[in-house]
Amino acid sequence: MAEIIKMPRMSDTMTEGNIVAWHKKEGDKVSPGDLLAEIETDKATMDFESLWEGTLLHIAVKDGIVPVEGLIAVIGKPGEDWQSQLGGGSAAASPAPSANGSPNGQAKTAETVAAPAPVSVAESMPAASEGRVKASPLAKSIAKETGVDLSALQGSGDGGRIIRKDVEAALSGGATAPTAAPVATPASASAAVVAPSFTASGDAYEEKAVSQMRKTIARRLSESKNGAPHFYLTMEINMDKAVEMRPKLNELAAPVKLSFNDIVIKAVSVALRKHPAINSSWLGDKIRYNHHINIGVAVAVEDGLLVPVIKHADMKSLSAINQEVKVSAEKARNKKLQPDEMSGNTFTISNLGMFGIEEFTGIINPPDACILAVGAIIQKPIVKDGQIVVGNMMKVTLSCDHRVVDGATGSEFLQTLKGILEEPMRLLV
Repeated sequence: MAEIIKMPRMSDTMTEGNIVAWHKKEGDKVSPGDLLAEIETDKATMDFESLWEGTLLHIAVKDGIVPVEGLIAVIGKPGEDWQSQLGGGSAAASPAPSANGSPNGQAKTAETVAAPAPVSVAESMPAASEGRVKASPLAKSIAKETGVDLSALQGSGDGGRIIRKDVEAALSGGATAPTAAPVATPASASAAVVAPSFTASGDAYEEKAVSQMRKTIARRLSESKNGAPHFYLTMEINMDKAVEMRPKLNELAAPVKLSFNDIVIKAVSVALRKHPAINSSWLGDKIRYNHHINIGVAVAVEDGLLVPVIKHADMKSLSAINQEVKVSAEKARNKKLQPDEMSGNTFTISNLGMFGIEEFTGIINPPDACILAVGAIIQKPIVKDGQIVVGNMMKVTLSCDHRVVDGATGSEFLQTLKGILEEPMRLLV
């Protein structure tokens, strides 16, 4: 029986995927671990591996948007009657727009597919290269559990990708053969800009297709802003001692170079431990008070914003936070973050200080109850012990969901945060 391949759910918020490119064509033989296609989700562009053995009999959508659980391909034996498996006429679908905006007449619409059912991300998606090792998540998982050194293996998947059978062969003492050179990756179709157009008055303009990421940002932030009653609390913090302490910390932590953002993340995580109401979520008929502290760190990328999550930030050192933020930010910019690296946040920080922004407000990142907007450290005259002196001042604004957090509660949290940042040695005890 042929395998009917449907659009997998590659993230917890994904409702549709954009097929960017196929790495196999109809009639090609495929094996488990072979790279079939590249799919743009709401968070990243990811490789889609085959879990099946056979021949690629049919590609339903060459490129463009397909809803989760929508038909994308069929794998089976040559000459197999796969059309009958689609339930007669149920294979017909309303045309979906391709990347260039024209209908391809092959993708299913949301009305013609069953309710989405989650699939195993580890089984359906290969991970991006980590260093020089390219391996699927399943291969990595098995290697980690069994102690196999992936760097010593030759992958039998597309482009030398290490897949499950390569690790199993190594465990049994077998060997795997190298494969042909990887197929060149075409540019994302969703990023294509059409030729300049002109208005009736002669003004020129260009239009760019909305990426899956930007669609999700628009939807989630609109829901947050319109659904959660926001209010804002702004406080100015004297960062003199943090400015003085940072060079000393960098001497101790060399070669790691700690940033003020690292210090803010750590200080926020410590303050959240003392104010669990801020580290909470609105669930409609109940409020969840999280006992773990997972800090989402907003990272600007080409298509918008991604929020990698620093898990258990209150239990990590400044240098550990620094390294995790750097790695996550790099992955975010290269669209290589995996869904589990962007989930589980209990509080979010957005820092625009590096752009010289002194003060701004953030929109709450669901399911959090609050987000902290961090501005630049600005030197300005302040009154200290009755004298006018130069101070290093930083403004922070806490956006709060009033269904969960009241003004006094948010103010107490900011007071604690202010105390920590103005006496940052407290982070080391």
